[in-house]
Amino acid sequence: MSRPTMLLASLMMTRGTSALLVGASGKTGVRRAGSITSEAVEDRVYSLADQVARFERAKKEGNSRFLDIKSVYDGAYLKGKRVLLTGSNRGLGLALAKQISAEGAELISLVRSSSADLDALGGQVIAGVDVLSEESVSKAIGSLASPVDIVINNAGLFSADETLSTLNFPEQLKMIDVCALGPLRVSSAAYNQGKVAAGGKVIVISSQAGSAEWRKVQNQGAGGDYGHHMSRAACNIAAVLLSEELKAAGIAVVMLHPGFNKTEMTAKYAEIWEKEGAVPTEEGALRVLHEIGAATMAKTGMFINCEDGLQIPW
Repeated sequence: MSRPTMLLASLMMTRGTSALLVGASGKTGVRRAGSITSEAVEDRVYSLADQVARFERAKKEGNSRFLDIKSVYDGAYLKGKRVLLTGSNRGLGLALAKQISAEGAELISLVRSSSADLDALGGQVIAGVDVLSEESVSKAIGSLASPVDIVINNAGLFSADETLSTLNFPEQLKMIDVCALGPLRVSSAAYNQGKVAAGGKVIVISSQAGSAEWRKVQNQGAGGDYGHHMSRAACNIAAVLLSEELKAAGIAVVMLHPGFNKTEMTAKYAEIWEKEGAVPTEEGALRVLHEIGAATMAKTGMFINCEDGLQIPW
């Protein structure tokens, strides 16, 4: 919205009247004082960097998309699809595996080692796959009987809390290898071996930690966790390049921040789970799958926050 339009709306609203506004999308809508219309919400492009403010805004507006994903989720698109998922033996990955299977999809899990919960789902589990190893990834992809409709790169690593005085360079390199090169190894192997179906999707589970712009808010005056943030930024640039290269093939590539989930990886932040709106992995999985369903060529190369469906700036 332009500054003159904002000033006009402000003046009209302070007088208790209505304002006819034209948003960035070209849509018009009447906004009354003290109210947030659906048109106003729909005009938003970017999510908020401040996690607490983001959660509070959702509560204030009664944003069901954010607060109750079940109210909008429809996993019917997964029925009969072949879905390749990495890192599916625990945490968010296991929750995704369970929901994907429940929707009637054919699940293929690539994991270093399986688990009783994953085995119980009855899908195909290819164990002994390390996303750090080009050879093991290539072999696993080569064993697939037919192409998959969706590739979900979920395997990740956050293995070192760092400041300038506690930098861990070996772990930084390992995080970059897992989080950035890992998805590239899996996705390139699947594409190069003809194992991504026509019109398929490549999904990269990234993190808001990969946004350079948001470091000015989320790490303001502190910095830190160098390897974690660098690994996710590298992950994102690889995925954007991948999206450009696969455009001609009609394969959408979308990066997703899954939101704040209550997992073993985030347990170190348990004291802020409730304040910042962390959710159980079962709910986080629905958020991710909702966005995967919405991932089209129109969204290829985008970095989406699964909490609210809005973009995250680079």
